[in-house]
Amino acid sequence: MAASEAPEPEQGPSSWRGHGVLLVPVPRLEPFVRARTAFYDETFLSADPAFTHAHVTLLAPLHELPDHDTVARALAGHGPFDFRLARLEAFPDGVIHLRPDERAPFSALIHALMRAHPQVRPFGGDDPEPHLTLDRISRDVSLASTRTLLGDLVPARCRAERVELHWYEANACRVLDGWSLPG
Repeated sequence: MAASEAPEPEQGPSSWRGHGVLLVPVPRLEPFVRARTAFYDETFLSADPAFTHAHVTLLAPLHELPDHDTVARALAGHGPFDFRLARLEAFPDGVIHLRPDERAPFSALIHALMRAHPQVRPFGGDDPEPHLTLDRISRDVSLASTRTLLGDLVPARCRAERVELHWYEANACRVLDGWSLPG
């Protein structure tokens, strides 16, 4: 499949076409995020062994998938970096997430990708907040209960070495492309 072609949607009146996401994978938190994904909707568990459910989103939603070389050019000059996820917070809509201690390296990647893809209206508006989604506040889920479940996974010391293009669609989540941060 060419990188600029979105996968063919499943047929049916209730089928969702899905979308692409440019992201930094966070393997350290994969078991936790995978378990929470399974709890909410098993159709979004990927059978692709390269797919990382735990990630920091850089640019989404991508309805037209980006050209490999365009992303590579946007990432030029952005090298690998270490980051730490320790700040457990909730957005006003109840999404529980971890924020990186240092926003700047993620924001630099986000804005480089936004400049390369000006047609994309990113989640989070013109200045998206880098974060890793963990859960959602409900009757049974709170910041405190999530912190307890995370145990010694947080603080999470991580390294951003790659940007990947993942496809999100029920029963079809998979990795479509990837780039090493060249630095």
